[in-house]
Amino acid sequence: MQDLKSILTRHGFHFKKQFGQNFISDTNLLESIVAASGIDENTTVVEIGCGAGTLTRALAEKAKKVYAYDVDTALQPVLAETLAGLDNVEVIFRDFTKVNLPQLDEEIGEFTVVANLPYYITTPLITKLLEESEKVQGISVMVQEEVAERFCAKENTAEYGSITAAIALKGEAKIVKRVSRNLFYPRPNVDSAVVKITFDRGRVAVKSEKAYRLAVKCAFLNRRKTLENNLVNFFKLTREQAKQVLSTAGIDEKARGETLSPQRLAVLADALLDAGIL
Repeated sequence: MQDLKSILTRHGFHFKKQFGQNFISDTNLLESIVAASGIDENTTVVEIGCGAGTLTRALAEKAKKVYAYDVDTALQPVLAETLAGLDNVEVIFRDFTKVNLPQLDEEIGEFTVVANLPYYITTPLITKLLEESEKVQGISVMVQEEVAERFCAKENTAEYGSITAAIALKGEAKIVKRVSRNLFYPRPNVDSAVVKITFDRGRVAVKSEKAYRLAVKCAFLNRRKTLENNLVNFFKLTREQAKQVLSTAGIDEKARGETLSPQRLAVLADALLDAGIL
């Protein structure tokens, strides 16, 4: 920890709360994140929020190429030191949430995301990767522990929600390591966990991904309301139309969104398509 602190101090670096900066220096933790990601010398890695470059260096020692993104240009002299001697790392000072992913797919081909994600962009970033990239092969990210629980939740639990269902369409999420807040600098107020999303496109059979995403949004529109009510409100259906869609899908009209597995949500999406609603 002292080495990282010394480097940051020497370069006059100041943490910025708006970027959610919490850096890792524990060597064992860095190595375990890299190992859990399953990357090797043939893997192209995209790292989002590279911070002081400690994870970046650990990734570069295993991967073919690392594209390391960060928004804070004040880290430039820090990264010049921590990544010195590496010829397979490209640091890009850009907000990854604004990156054109189809264009990135075309430029770098298949890639794996490995990152200690800034907490404030976690869900929108995962959503962007799921919806916009055809080349991402896997995602291994450090996230807030309660967010990790949501990513991996099962139906009929309080943690299960729209992001769970979105992930389940493309792959399987699993918590591979729980991480104490004491291993970060500066120390955050919450514990973290490393989640690995293994992609398996087509694991949930659905006629249209767009229809599935809309069905998910509808199902979780209001968790306290029934699916029937959410269908009426979200798609502006009559009550009879909503009842018919649920009947076609074989879903109880009094059911709530969080009771439907991703597979059942896919059936609902297909029923909406077949009814001409989507």
